[in-house]
Amino acid sequence: MFCSGSFARADVNPITPGQCADMNASGVTSDNAPVKCDRLRGVVFRYVDFQGQTHVGQIVVLDAVAQRVQVIFDTLYERKFPLSKVVPMERYHGDDNASMTDDNTSAFNARAITGGSEWSMHAYGVAIDINPRQNPYISFGDDGVATVLPASAAKEAVNRLNYRPGKDFRPGQAEDVVDIFANNGFLQWGGYWNFPIDYQHFEVGSRTF
Repeated sequence: MFCSGSFARADVNPITPGQCADMNASGVTSDNAPVKCDRLRGVVFRYVDFQGQTHVGQIVVLDAVAQRVQVIFDTLYERKFPLSKVVPMERYHGDDNASMTDDNTSAFNARAITGGSEWSMHAYGVAIDINPRQNPYISFGDDGVATVLPASAAKEAVNRLNYRPGKDFRPGQAEDVVDIFANNGFLQWGGYWNFPIDYQHFEVGSRTF
């Protein structure tokens, strides 16, 4: 799975018929998804968790960005940037809220944008969400009331200042790796948006792309 040497590189693999069947059965993809399994790739990589333990995870992305995603996660591992969990979206039956609540890092998921009807950039395999509990999604109603997802992040991660008197440093925040994603083509970070604000979310360019 990994190359030999002092630093194990991520590996890029086609989606097998069995994996595609599992993704269909669990609602991660469907017959009307804008990108089919033949254009998807699994990027398998090592990562460290918040306790410093090494694990192997996999995310699924569009074939055109897979090699850059490989570099992204190799670099995160090299920097020892922690990821809470990286497990297949099939485990959550394509339920983005369940994945966020479990603090799971993910990519491809043939779903609509949160709170809308058009396809999410995740449905094209060109968006990645990292550490949702450390990097929440915040939406705003017409009355100005904010909704924080996952809810557990409301008291932990809405304040983004990471150097505060008397407060512990909080690892795993997306601000620390914006450069890694941008250098590999994921130029849009949801933390730059006015509303919603999506700190966990990185994507390539525009929908025109």
